[in-house]
Amino acid sequence: MRAMQLGASGSRLKQVEIPVPEPDSNQVLIKVHACGVCRTDLHVIDRELSGGKSPIVPGHEIVGVVAQTGCDVVGLTLGQRVGVPWLADTCGHCKFCLSQRENLCAAARFTGFHIDGGYAEYVVADARFCFPLPDVYDDAHAAPLLCAGLIGYRALQKSGDAKRLGIYGFGAAAHIVTQLALYQSREVFAFTRPGDEAGQSFALELGAVWAGGSIETAPVPLDAAIIFAPVGSLVPAALRAVAKGGRVVCAGIHMSDIPSFPYDLLWGERHILSVANLTRADGTAFLELAGRAGIRTEIECLSLTSANDALERLKRGDVRGAFVLKP
Repeated sequence: MRAMQLGASGSRLKQVEIPVPEPDSNQVLIKVHACGVCRTDLHVIDRELSGGKSPIVPGHEIVGVVAQTGCDVVGLTLGQRVGVPWLADTCGHCKFCLSQRENLCAAARFTGFHIDGGYAEYVVADARFCFPLPDVYDDAHAAPLLCAGLIGYRALQKSGDAKRLGIYGFGAAAHIVTQLALYQSREVFAFTRPGDEAGQSFALELGAVWAGGSIETAPVPLDAAIIFAPVGSLVPAALRAVAKGGRVVCAGIHMSDIPSFPYDLLWGERHILSVANLTRADGTAFLELAGRAGIRTEIECLSLTSANDALERLKRGDVRGAFVLKP
């Protein structure tokens, strides 16, 4: 099969021909129909995350159909459409797995990082960590839901009952979580790269009540802020923007160092917290809610062999919504 693979050195993917993988007893082989391009893929390719497999096929927003099942698989059938997320498997018996916090499992493995992902024609995945997908989405439009949507959902949950919500970094996750926040009768204030008029216009089109650059001041104090951009200097900026008792949720898997800031930005019982990965319960809840809430994804489809172009454009912020690769 064809795949786009990251080697042991370099930061560009190479098109390779590799064997179609064989599923283990609890895995399914999936024929890939679409795979979203996520900012986490950039962190993998730029080697900002340690401990992954090398060489590796990236991609963890995978939509496809079951082509083969392992002997112990139950609940999935040949030809069934499924989604494969970032969380690939966990130990199942640590204190985190046993307390509905499997996202924190120290033995967790991740798709497109420890296990070859969806920048390929086929992929294997643990059947217990695959999601049936709502019929209201076609393959390409469903793909961004599997990470951008899921992480956005978990970050929104961590923001509590915030009425006025700031979102820093208006990319794939932000354009989904904005719609979900509005469905929940929240107000969204969008912060983009300075000068990103297209991003600000996109946020306003989706229903944000205000949009501006990340160094601008929101017109009112915020109840919470979610930071999707991997920029540590946005943490003090977000603390300035939230009112007393407010929360700043750091939603990326990687972020540049947070600079020192005066204690009075944190004082007043403000909180800083992070979002780590996702749980299967998040996936089940979000995918059901996305269909019911009418969440739509804005996508641009590219061929599998255009993966490097998609990643370069994503790094520049040259995308409206999300890129999706189609083999």
